[in-house]
Amino acid sequence: MKRTAVAVSTVVLLLPLSACGGDAEAGGGSTVTITVGYQSKTINTVTAGTLLRSLGYFEKQLNSLGDGRTYKVAWQDYATGAPITAQMTAGKIDIGSMGDFPLLINAARGKQLGRPTHLVAVTGYNLRGGLNTIVTAPDSGLTSLKDLKGKKVSTSVGSAADGTLVRALQRAGIDPGKGVEKLNQQPAVGASALAAGSADALSQFVAWPGLLARQGKAKALYDGAQLNLPTFHGVTAREDFAKERPTVLEAFLKAQAQATDYLNDHPVTAAEKVARATGLPAEVVYLYNGAHGIATFDPALKPPLVSALKRDVTILKSAQLTGDVDVDSFVDDQYLKKALGATYAERLAATPPAPASEVWPEGSRQTRTFKSSGELLSYVSAHRDAIRAAYVPDATTGTPWFADKAVWVADGEKLLPFVAPATARAYVDGHGGASVVTYAEALERAS
Repeated sequence: MKRTAVAVSTVVLLLPLSACGGDAEAGGGSTVTITVGYQSKTINTVTAGTLLRSLGYFEKQLNSLGDGRTYKVAWQDYATGAPITAQMTAGKIDIGSMGDFPLLINAARGKQLGRPTHLVAVTGYNLRGGLNTIVTAPDSGLTSLKDLKGKKVSTSVGSAADGTLVRALQRAGIDPGKGVEKLNQQPAVGASALAAGSADALSQFVAWPGLLARQGKAKALYDGAQLNLPTFHGVTAREDFAKERPTVLEAFLKAQAQATDYLNDHPVTAAEKVARATGLPAEVVYLYNGAHGIATFDPALKPPLVSALKRDVTILKSAQLTGDVDVDSFVDDQYLKKALGATYAERLAATPPAPASEVWPEGSRQTRTFKSSGELLSYVSAHRDAIRAAYVPDATTGTPWFADKAVWVADGEKLLPFVAPATARAYVDGHGGASVVTYAEALERAS
């Protein structure tokens, strides 16, 4: 029996229920369609979605199963995690990827509707919460979270970015339910609202804040890493599918690990692949997924991430989006452990790379790293017409940001970048003689 795995584009609402994980007789053998829900532009899920699909690793793993079946993979692309959960609980998606808050809603809905799901792997994570950012219009006079009181803020309710907004407002002494007018909008709609002036700020997940900043359509107001709480994206699978086809789920997880290794070994090429597939600028993809990007990619279900998920339940309960969620029963690493074998323990113990300043030279397939942001500025100053992008880590949180969009502080001979104005001001207030300078001034001082 010749076995093949074929990637199939589908019209998501017309996909028959029986096609998902189901068998159909095909020339004396059987055909199995595996349906994967992903978010192409939520680029911290690429190892379970966009990049994985472009590399064809899942199909190759399915071909190697040797069970006499022909496999087809139906990839379904969504803007957020909510519709993936709706399709999973309807039995129409077998495997999905989404952010931490949507994962909890996925768990709650699955249990409620009698089709339980499980978190089986992680895609990209940031231990401080830097995957989410609150931005304002480029000409906005808002400079801190306190300025949001009484303002209109766009977010996707129930998303990880919404969780960041709620926590950030609470820390700023603002009631998230009454202190701001929250607009529940899809990311693209929120971006348009910000541009039109019908929203004063936008709280969103990757890659929207970085994209809007790169395009000159927004500036950062709040770096999610200021919360110092982990945020991540992960892979969820239907329990009935996992039990019926454990080898298929393990094949997916093996393929995801391969895609993770590919991204980590070839970060520039991976960014360009994702850019071609999504239409996002490669420079924006690299901000998040690069060698020293905001996200760290590792499928292991690390204890700090599971602990963060448990803390997230409170936020969703207060918003009446879920009741109690049994996180311990939702998390299931048995399939990943079997898929990765001895390497699982190594991945579990791995830590994120240290923050670094990085330049992507024009026309190059490699980036250059620097020990300090000052050294990067010196290089950029001497090669102004040959820089595709320059990235610097926030001096407080370590969150990478575009050098030309950062808030710069001069402190003696040191030149320090910050994602948001409030953190820059906090540094200046605590360091006599330090002052905020423009990017142009920072380049001049470094030259």
